[in-house]
Amino acid sequence: MYNFTLSIPTKLHFGKGQAAMLGKDIAAYTNRVLMVYGGGSVKRNGAYDDVCATLKENGIEWVELGGIASNPKIESVYEGIKLCRENDLGGIVAVGGGSSIDCAKAIAGNVHFEGDAWDAIMKGRPQTDKILPVFAVLTLAATGSEMNRNAVISNMELNIKTAFCDDVLIPVSAVMDPTYSYSVPAYYTAAGVVDIMSHTFENYFSRETDGYAHDRMAEGALIACIQQGPVAVNDPTNYAARAAMMYVSPWVINGITRAGKSCGWSCHPIEHELSAYYDVCHGAGLAVVTPSWMRHILSDATVDKFVEYGVNVWKIDANLDKYEIANTAIDKTEEFFRSIGMPTTLRELGIDNKDLFDEMAGNLANSLGNAYVAMGKDDVLAILEAAF
Repeated sequence: MYNFTLSIPTKLHFGKGQAAMLGKDIAAYTNRVLMVYGGGSVKRNGAYDDVCATLKENGIEWVELGGIASNPKIESVYEGIKLCRENDLGGIVAVGGGSSIDCAKAIAGNVHFEGDAWDAIMKGRPQTDKILPVFAVLTLAATGSEMNRNAVISNMELNIKTAFCDDVLIPVSAVMDPTYSYSVPAYYTAAGVVDIMSHTFENYFSRETDGYAHDRMAEGALIACIQQGPVAVNDPTNYAARAAMMYVSPWVINGITRAGKSCGWSCHPIEHELSAYYDVCHGAGLAVVTPSWMRHILSDATVDKFVEYGVNVWKIDANLDKYEIANTAIDKTEEFFRSIGMPTTLRELGIDNKDLFDEMAGNLANSLGNAYVAMGKDDVLAILEAAF
C-alpha cells in the first residue's frame, strides 16, 4: 500500500429516534438552513416530522426544496443555490437517500461560487473555499453519501452524469434511523444493496495486491449484503436487516476500504453513461453492468482475484479449477441480483436498441485507463453489448 491520510469527520447518530440529536449539531453552525428532500416518502416515514421537530426545538428556521430526483439534476442545484442566497441560509440538511444528499452537497459547494455551478461541477470539485455545512438524515441505504466526499449530478440536456468531490463536502453529522427505510419499496431497497456491493467491488478489485485488511473488510461487507439484503427486501420492517444495510453502506465508500490502494473505478462510469442517457435507477443499472464487466475482464491476470472472491465470499470449493471458481462466482453474483428482483439485462431496463452504445462507449474512451483492468472504447462497447 502507498502512504495515505484519511479523515472521516462525520458524527454518526445511529438508531431509532436519533434525529432528535440533529438540531444541536446544526445550531453549532447556523440558525437558518435549507431542507432538501425527494418525494413524499420522507413525510410518510416520519423523517420529515422528526427533522422539523428538532429544528424547532433548537430555534432553527428553514426553507424547503423538495422533489429531488433519483438522479439529482443540475436544475435542482440551481434552485437550491437561489434559495440559499435569497434567504441568507447558513447550512443544508438533506433528508432522504443519496440523491438528496448529493444535491445538498452540490448546492453547498456552489452557493458562494460566483460562476456557473455546472462549470464547477464539470471541474470535479468546488471552486470556492466557502462551503456551507451539510447535515444528512438517511432514509435509504445505498450510496454512502452520508459519510463521504462525493456527489453525483446529472445534466440531462447534455447527457452527462458526473462526480463533484472534495473533503469539504463530507457531512458534518448524519442520522441513520433504520425505521425510516421501512417504507422504501422492495425494488429500491434491492437497488441499494447492489449499489453497496458495487462500491465494494470497485475497491476490492484493485491493482494493489497487499491490501489484506482492506479486502477482508470488503468481503465482510459483501457477505452482509448477501445475507441481510434479501431479508430487507422481503421483510421491510426487519430492523436488524435494515440496520445492517444502513450501517455497512458508508463504510465501503468513505475511504476505509480504499485508502492506500490504486482503485480506478469501472462499473460506475459505465452505469453513469446509462443514467445520463436513459435516466435509469443507478443500482439497477449496476446490476446489469457488473456481471458483464466481470466476464469481460476475466483472464489469467485477474483469475486469482476472482478465486479469492469466490472462495471467501461465496464459499466455493477452493480445490476446484481456478476458472470454474471464477465463473461460478460471477454466475452467483448475477443470480443474487436476479433473486432480489434486479434486472440483469439492458432490455429489462427498457433499453430496446443499441443505437447509443457507440456514443456512450466513446465518451469513456479515455477515462478508464487506470481501472483495475484498463479499458478503452471497444471494451465498454463489448460490455454494453454483452449486457443487452
